[in-house]
Amino acid sequence: MKKSKKIRLRRIARRAAERRLEREGETLTGIIRIAGAGYGFFTPDDAPPEAEEIFIPAKFTGFATDSDRVKIKILPPRPDHPEDSAKGAVGKVLEIVERSRTGFVAELLTGSFVSPLNKRLPDVVPIHGSRNGAKRGDWVRIECESKNNGELTGRITEVIGQAGEITADLDAVMAEFELPGKYSAGDEAEAAAIIPAEIPRSDKRELFVLTIDPFDAKDFDDALSIEKNEDGTYTLGIHIADVAAFIRPGSKFDKLAAERCFSCYLPGRTLPMLPAGLTAKISMQANCDSLAHSVFLKVDQDGKVLSGERCHTLIKVKQRLDYDEVQNFLDRGTVPAHWLTETAATLPVMAEVIRQMRRYREKSEEFIDLPLPEVRVICDEKKNMVTGIEKRFSRESEQLVEECMLAANQFVGRLLPEKSVAGIYRIHPEPEAEKSMEFSDMVTANFNIPCGDISNRRYCREFIASLPDDECKPLILSMLLRSMMRASYAVKGELHYALGKTFYAHFTSPIRRYTDLIVHQQLWNFDLNMRTRSAKNLEAAAIRASETEERIDGASFAANDRLKRRIIQQELEHDPAKVFHCTVTRVLNSGIQVELPDYAVYAYVDDRYLKQPLSTLKIGMSLDLRGDRITF
Repeated sequence: MKKSKKIRLRRIARRAAERRLEREGETLTGIIRIAGAGYGFFTPDDAPPEAEEIFIPAKFTGFATDSDRVKIKILPPRPDHPEDSAKGAVGKVLEIVERSRTGFVAELLTGSFVSPLNKRLPDVVPIHGSRNGAKRGDWVRIECESKNNGELTGRITEVIGQAGEITADLDAVMAEFELPGKYSAGDEAEAAAIIPAEIPRSDKRELFVLTIDPFDAKDFDDALSIEKNEDGTYTLGIHIADVAAFIRPGSKFDKLAAERCFSCYLPGRTLPMLPAGLTAKISMQANCDSLAHSVFLKVDQDGKVLSGERCHTLIKVKQRLDYDEVQNFLDRGTVPAHWLTETAATLPVMAEVIRQMRRYREKSEEFIDLPLPEVRVICDEKKNMVTGIEKRFSRESEQLVEECMLAANQFVGRLLPEKSVAGIYRIHPEPEAEKSMEFSDMVTANFNIPCGDISNRRYCREFIASLPDDECKPLILSMLLRSMMRASYAVKGELHYALGKTFYAHFTSPIRRYTDLIVHQQLWNFDLNMRTRSAKNLEAAAIRASETEERIDGASFAANDRLKRRIIQQELEHDPAKVFHCTVTRVLNSGIQVELPDYAVYAYVDDRYLKQPLSTLKIGMSLDLRGDRITF
């Protein structure tokens, strides 16, 4: 580690120790957030945004559940742990002031107990009263109550369905995370009849415009074009569906979209932000005239964006492409039979310009790239059945589209304050100093890899580049990701740490993100000299979007996790002795937590099933374990 890093970390440790000593014995009231592993982070009432959270060890969370309002006491450092004095404040829950929830969804176990679906709740909760017809293994809705000692309990109010059945599993997830259902037939018909509002448009139907999406995409809200200019530069066109023409502020479907905030994609179930019929009408379908809000960027041969302009356009997509066929073309030069001649001629030019843009951005912005795979369950939505698990890394075909969206979002994000138009920005704070230190200590202790201060983006990039390309790399990157702050929405264009950007807005997905739709509506009103909403007026929408996004992410994780475990159980029914490749992620007193990388799920293994003592096991070690030795 460089000397400057060591000095900075020592200063951070000294300040943390001073703050902890000052607050020892203090009692505070505020909100506790519970992590999946059982520990929590406490935020005092009226704490400023930059205030550090107080860590609550799992054994000191008491009977608190996620988002409860609690009273805590700051604990002194442990006498036998001198390292405590260099860490931030640690607390213990004294009292639950107010429960955050009135109910939850759980699976009925034997006896008078249920197992909550939400991993932020206790593993097992006692219940009482009538079962209301529920049987063991049913998903049930529980109304919360508390015992005299504050322990969470409850009673069954509704039976949702049998756990293990895909429809019931997804219904349970929707109920737990309070996701809205699909639009009614009446709403669909009403939305499909909407006539778009008019605005001056540039006719750009002569451009050769392409869409590149997943093969099973239903929404087409972005398209691309490229033109070479006489001076050797290029004009990259990023065309976004002009949703503001169809959804005006304060209208019925604007209010409904504001409530949903996002389209939600569960495995086997899509919950759109806008009615499906209207989405299809707005989407930029091939060989159809489409209303677009376009950004045209002038890019030089080094990939630097020199200038840009924005206008409402009329375009016609000449061909729809999917990521798989584009990737095959980029890798092997394979040209599908249905491609137009101009498609095969345009794509290499577009790809090279965008590659140069990414290289330039990498040098100038030093963005953080975590090459982690996505592991998701594939379902046939019509047949309501699981068809498999897909594990894939981001490929160049996806990165080409992503790079264009980043560029358009950045252009619009900078344009908003220039025009004195309020907007909603995507922000991502630097990692907290204490969490950076903890991550650095963990990596050094378990992997013998020097890390340093990951709150410095350059050092973080150097650390990622230095990782050996072995089985431990995905685990370390996952831990790094968890040590970082969560991105959110705000009305101020503050730092996006991972991207290395400020004044970064979301503009490119107005069909499925309400934040983007707000930006489109603001620009629409600005272009017509109509009144726009103030930043103060948009604050509530930004907060709601951040909270809803976190809830939807939780629902997606819960649904994928549940169905992955179902697939594993089916494999074990077929072959009880099946061996799974695992990676140790935690060493506990009674066993180990492991990850199954091929499924991206965590499980527990009791120490009686291990061939070696717990003291010899370390995080990152690889093990092959029989399925009947693993508890999911």
